[in-house]
Amino acid sequence: MTQQEIPLSPIATGLSGSIPTDALCRTWWEQCDMLDNIKQHSQLVAEVATTLAMLAVECGRGNTTDLPGADFVQAVRAAGLLHDLGKTYTIVHGGNHSQIGAAWTMELTRNPAIAQGVMHHVYWPGQLDLNMHFLPLAIIYADKRVRHDALVCVEERFADLMDRYGTNERSRGWIERSRRQNIELEHLLSIFLEEDIHAYPFDRRRLVG
Repeated sequence: MTQQEIPLSPIATGLSGSIPTDALCRTWWEQCDMLDNIKQHSQLVAEVATTLAMLAVECGRGNTTDLPGADFVQAVRAAGLLHDLGKTYTIVHGGNHSQIGAAWTMELTRNPAIAQGVMHHVYWPGQLDLNMHFLPLAIIYADKRVRHDALVCVEERFADLMDRYGTNERSRGWIERSRRQNIELEHLLSIFLEEDIHAYPFDRRRLVG
């Protein structure tokens, strides 16, 4: 089963369980022997996702569980920090890094919403409903704005993905499908957050540079 074919879990994904701090997420990085370049990528993805969550709080949207604003933002941030938790393992041993990372995240946090953000950070198999599914959709988009450790536009990120992973017609088809989804998601985020997310100066909040 490919990442794109993973169905949504029937388990309710309310923010039960714990919301880990940045320090605890980084402790788990070390315990999972995360490579330095993946740490750098994960940190910047988390920063972009954090900005999206802060914009959502400012608009009063996306927090369907009515968490305190700081907890809502930290949950999104933690999912960004943990989204590639399983990647180093799969580089060495094989397997699906999203599935493995999500299983580890669920075991560590008992938080299905954060685990869902890890599970589906490559592609979202459901409706792009930002009010109902803000956390995983924010992680998907943030991941597609970061190439390695640099903030880039969606098209540049997918050009890199196509160069690295588009080795056959099937893989190129999945990458193109994901690209189209992220272009649509960027448009929906811009409406939802009342900002031009494509042109948004993420470095304004000292994320880059």
